[in-house]
Amino acid sequence: MLWIKAFHIVFVAAWFAGLFYLPRIFVNLAMVPTDSHAERERLLLMGLKLYRFTSLLMIPALLLGLVLWLYYGIGHGPGNGWMHAKLALVLLAIGYHHYCRALLRRFEQLANKRSHRWFRVFNEVSVLGFAAIVILVVVKPF
Repeated sequence: MLWIKAFHIVFVAAWFAGLFYLPRIFVNLAMVPTDSHAERERLLLMGLKLYRFTSLLMIPALLLGLVLWLYYGIGHGPGNGWMHAKLALVLLAIGYHHYCRALLRRFEQLANKRSHRWFRVFNEVSVLGFAAIVILVVVKPF
């Protein structure tokens, strides 16, 4: 079980590292002047590659988490309300991940309406979510 837990942590950290950096690319894309096609294309390519790689990291993170939860029973029983909160945050993280793809599509279609400041705030959502998940797992406050 410890190997599964260790790899779960590794893949979750790697997945979230991608979620931390992808919105930073969006900040830069939102700041690209309209006449700078090469810079825009380079950032779009970086964003697409990072999104694909991050998606590949998400899959084992979720699968290993399911194994720990369903097979090993981590988070089952009374006094494990923290697991319900964690699962809710994981579902939100999956939604955030897919929303990043939608935002990337908008940049591809030249349809972005958001400012670089909005993306700077959006970038912090994943950091706060990751911190909340770690706190729930380590502290188990309820």
